Amino acid sequence: MTQALDTAALATLFTEARSQNGWTAEPVSDDLLQQVYELARMGPTSVNCSPARFVFVRTPEGKERLKPALSPSNVDKTMTAPVTVIAAWDTAFYDKLPKLFPHADARPWVAGTPELAHESAFRNGTLQAAYLILAARSLGLDAGPMSGFDKAKVNAAFFGGTTWTVNFLINLGHGDASKVFGRLPRLDFAEACTLA
Repeated sequence: MTQALDTAALATLFTEARSQNGWTAEPVSDDLLQQVYELARMGPTSVNCSPARFVFVRTPEGKERLKPALSPSNVDKTMTAPVTVIAAWDTAFYDKLPKLFPHADARPWVAGTPELAHESAFRNGTLQAAYLILAARSLGLDAGPMSGFDKAKVNAAFFGGTTWTVNFLINLGHGDASKVFGRLPRLDFAEACTLA
């Protein structure tokens, strides 16, 4: 697995990919969403803990449940997106470790230490949500990840009585190129990196 991706693949994933603010009417099938997850789940996490949980909100009823939690500037683009993913993480992710990491009894490594469990779940769940964005792009979808919502309202509407908690939202679909902002600057290597 040492072959570099070609320029077209890198463009799809990074250099030409954009955070979308508007969407075409082209639908996204449940089958495609499953393919996105099947690809994203293959990304690595520490001790294969896989704490991310995803809710694919794609019905009018689901969007109406989500709408009261959205910041005003995020309402239109979210309500018109074919799918909005609630990228969440499971605070009790360690209960799945016997299945996910059968090499050793890893559950006690984190289950008894709330701070370590929280840090592991949040870090690895965020990593998995990033994998989901790249998986979606690699399968022909555009993505618009965003903050700008009321966490407590999302948790109440979708995760009441569970151990899941929202991290951020990702709109998915086929982007409307006329609604994309100009490319914003990025930090240069020397501004963001050091060699040690």
